[in-house]
Amino acid sequence: MSDIFDADPRNLSVTGGCLCAEVSFRVTGPLRPVIACHCSQCRRTTGHFLASTSAPRDTVEIEGEVKWYDSSDSAKRGFCPECGSNLFWDGGGELLSIMAGSLDAPTGLSLVGHIFCADKGDYYEISDGLPQAKGSDPRMTTRKP
Repeated sequence: MSDIFDADPRNLSVTGGCLCAEVSFRVTGPLRPVIACHCSQCRRTTGHFLASTSAPRDTVEIEGEVKWYDSSDSAKRGFCPECGSNLFWDGGGELLSIMAGSLDAPTGLSLVGHIFCADKGDYYEISDGLPQAKGSDPRMTTRKP
């Protein structure tokens, strides 16, 4: 995998937002393909597993108030304070993760793999044939230098 970011021009301007439309955003740069995270924090915050993309943070413009929750010592989660929609995951660094379900269609994106599979719920199987990592996998989640 030489570069996980999709340089397709269709992904150079996408929009999204929360359920109640109090928070909206625009991404004017490349988006990473979608990764599914099965860690216990993502499962608790979404009710199942989380599917997200990411973009360089300087390409994400947010309108409206986002409430941030420090979910660990190294990351925080952004959501709409009105409707509770999960919108962002911020682990610092150059990238901001964006919940795939908050994007307006068409996105031109596809699911390419799963992380934290060792922590997945016991009530489902991952059987789509995509790559699975037991824990974190920077090859799937971050831009290669």
